Amino acid sequence: MSHDHDDRPRLTAAQAEAALNPPPGRNGGDLVIETLQGLGATTVFGLPGQHALGMFDALRRSSLSYVGLRVENNAGFAADAYGRITGEVATLLLSTGPGALTSLAALQEAAAASAPVLAVSSQIPTAGLGGGRHGYLHELRDQKASFRDVVKSVHTVRTASQIPSAIAAAWESALTAPHGPVWVEIPQDVLLAETVLPVVSALDATPRELYPRPELTLAAAHLLSHAERPAIIAGGGVVRSDAAGKLRALAEKINAPVVTTFGGKGAFPWEHPLSLRSWLEDRHTTDFLESADVLLVVGSGLGELSSNYHTFAPRGRIVQIEADAGKLESNHPALGIHSDAREALADLLDAVEPREDDDAAARVRTLLGKVHGRIAAQDLTLEQQVLASVREALPDTSPSFWDMTILAYWAWSAFDARHPNTMHSAQGAGGLGYGFPAAIGAAAADRTRPVLAVSGDGGAMYSIAELATVRQYDLPVTWLIVDDGGYGILREYMTGAFGEATATELSRPDFVALAGSFGVPAVRTTPQSLAADLGKALAAPGPSVVVLPALLKMFEPTHL
Repeated sequence: MSHDHDDRPRLTAAQAEAALNPPPGRNGGDLVIETLQGLGATTVFGLPGQHALGMFDALRRSSLSYVGLRVENNAGFAADAYGRITGEVATLLLSTGPGALTSLAALQEAAAASAPVLAVSSQIPTAGLGGGRHGYLHELRDQKASFRDVVKSVHTVRTASQIPSAIAAAWESALTAPHGPVWVEIPQDVLLAETVLPVVSALDATPRELYPRPELTLAAAHLLSHAERPAIIAGGGVVRSDAAGKLRALAEKINAPVVTTFGGKGAFPWEHPLSLRSWLEDRHTTDFLESADVLLVVGSGLGELSSNYHTFAPRGRIVQIEADAGKLESNHPALGIHSDAREALADLLDAVEPREDDDAAARVRTLLGKVHGRIAAQDLTLEQQVLASVREALPDTSPSFWDMTILAYWAWSAFDARHPNTMHSAQGAGGLGYGFPAAIGAAAADRTRPVLAVSGDGGAMYSIAELATVRQYDLPVTWLIVDDGGYGILREYMTGAFGEATATELSRPDFVALAGSFGVPAVRTTPQSLAADLGKALAAPGPSVVVLPALLKMFEPTHL
């Protein structure tokens, strides 16, 4: 069997000489950094540790920009946001054992939200691998086992020559739909050992495209073209695949009302005549979607939050487009189309017939009237005023990152994310502490526009150390902390369920004074002055903190 190599690039004499005589003083860490640069990385996040020093030493011999956070989990959240905002792989450099394990919650969120994060961790020396109890610092019996259930793929390195291929394979895995976090681990001695391998040049780790099968597209198009009451649920997959334009064109062609999930915020224009907005935690919306004779679900698994806590019982046919094969029909029977959302919507748009429906916009207005009437019947003026003030202060194209806090739960349903890929939260895995470090990652990706982080006082304490990070790198992040003296939503849940709350009340610092001690300007605001104070903070260069003492309440649930 012969192979044709004529289409491969030829090395020049100078390149051949460089390959045969690489510069001295390089080690395994240099191979890691060179590989990342060859794949197109420009920014890395992380936190150094003893076993990982070979990688970190190599950073100074590279052109990569490094953003070091104070806690590994926060570094993971920053990488998650960088991946969401750019659509590119975000690299996370970690040390062995405790450093690696501390990133697990952030990697779980990246997996749930399909954020492409490449975690590169060190390991104990090669002699200690294999599960023996040698007593090395940071030793785990099987470190990668702790990550295998969380990330998309695990890649192990045992020799220097394996480094470029392992990282390239992980990179491709992270970017293959659905995007997600991946894990590479390299022993300390491999990272530190001098290497005479040539400098790593450009690598190709282009992921394969995930296209829909044509017979499924035709079947879905027939269902949608002949539906009497079609509707669309647009999830995070629409945002991740940059398919908002295709979604809008399809909805308009078949006159189908669209609701966006909390992960799909911004996938469809809020003020569009066909927009049901995001009121998924509302029985009126659930009833509307149940009455659809054909329901197109794009980029959502219809999980707990997207199904009004699994009370959603559709009566019509479901067409589900989903890049994660494990989510196809995982909650409801459907015509399942395993595909990237953008590719599937493009094919559907070509295949469907235009559908007239003079009543669709009127049904949307009626539904939204019912939703707003339900909220208006509750004493929630303060909450709506605070959310409206945030919307007024935040520039339309600025990204916002929301922690697991009552104002964020309001924002899931009621906040107008005016552009795709601008509103993000930790609703995938639901862990605390996401908002502020994630905003750091977004600001590192694009320093030209301010970024907003929103936390409660409880969640803020998870990432208070990162005030030092925003100051050190002078990042344009404004952090809004809503201080209600505890874990507010848990206080509500426990009081509702048991009559009183336990373990929810918190002693907390003077956040304004604390931010000032880090050199970060801070102001205490009121609901009345929030829009002005927040707008001023966002307009100023560099980091800032705005503290709002307020006791916010949630609207009544409809799923109980």
